[in-house]
Amino acid sequence: MTNRIAIRATTKDDLEQVLALYPKAFPEEELRPVVSALLEEGSDVLSLAGFDNETLVSHALFTICGTEARCRAGALLGPLAVVPSLHRLGLGSALVHAGLERLEGMGIDQVFVLGDPAYYQRFGFSLERQVSTPYPLPKEWADAWQSMLLGSGEPIAEGRLLLPKPWMEPALWGP
Repeated sequence: MTNRIAIRATTKDDLEQVLALYPKAFPEEELRPVVSALLEEGSDVLSLAGFDNETLVSHALFTICGTEARCRAGALLGPLAVVPSLHRLGLGSALVHAGLERLEGMGIDQVFVLGDPAYYQRFGFSLERQVSTPYPLPKEWADAWQSMLLGSGEPIAEGRLLLPKPWMEPALWGP
């Protein structure tokens, strides 16, 4: 299936399809406000989508970020969404790989994610303890905070991750 999917950066014309994907992919969460704000407010993001012909079937956001010591040296991966009927076909993996490659080309040194370790460790993510999330995580989510270095990148330094305003909602960092 991934052979017929074209991955490209999204445009403003894709916003409606991007926002329509999230309630399907995450029926228990409302992620459209943060996705919309990041895409519409001109936040510094890499927004990639997988298209089957003209139909958007997967989407990933990578928000450029850093710490006080090293601004704009990192990126936060999330959210990552795939049409549920197309899970386990490699669409999410293809987006993650494409995003990591582009981020490395942009000079990003480290990528962070709050997600299932069993999924993200296959890309090279591992437990992150030096850089903290903008808000404390619930204890049961501690192992879900991960990062990986890109290429010969350097860790961006200890501290709290600094993100654009749409990410500064405590509900995004807890149950």
